[in-house]
Amino acid sequence: MIKLQINGQVREVDVVEDTPLLWVLRDVLGLTGTKFGCGIAQCGACTVHVDGKAVRSCLLAVGAIGNRAVTTIEAVGQTPAGARVQKAWLDLEVVQCGYCQSGQIMSAAALLAATPHPDDSDIDAAMAGNICRCGTYVRIRAAIKKAAGERQA
Repeated sequence: MIKLQINGQVREVDVVEDTPLLWVLRDVLGLTGTKFGCGIAQCGACTVHVDGKAVRSCLLAVGAIGNRAVTTIEAVGQTPAGARVQKAWLDLEVVQCGYCQSGQIMSAAALLAATPHPDDSDIDAAMAGNICRCGTYVRIRAAIKKAAGERQA
């Protein structure tokens, strides 16, 4: 049994240590908001927070997590940055198909938690590797700026 701190709760899972966190979240714990995209940590759909940092869960083995706190899209709205990002996403109607959006929101929330007023280069760096096949990048950037409290141009 492996103990994990997921969304503020200690959960025990009966999996081998090299099982990717993504599959534990989705298949064992039923937290399906985190999506499978590419399986090689390149698209960002599987992004979660580990101790507040955005990480790709598709390649992160559960045995490597230890006592660090994992936050998924299901609970990010309970954090100040996550709540602001989710509200901005809704206000600006960022979502098109929606598949990548949980990963986008997780990356944006981690950015704002670490850098409350990011500039464009901060946003570019934080969101690099979060792919949106619908091309909602302009709305994503606007929502991040809105969540940060910046005026929209």
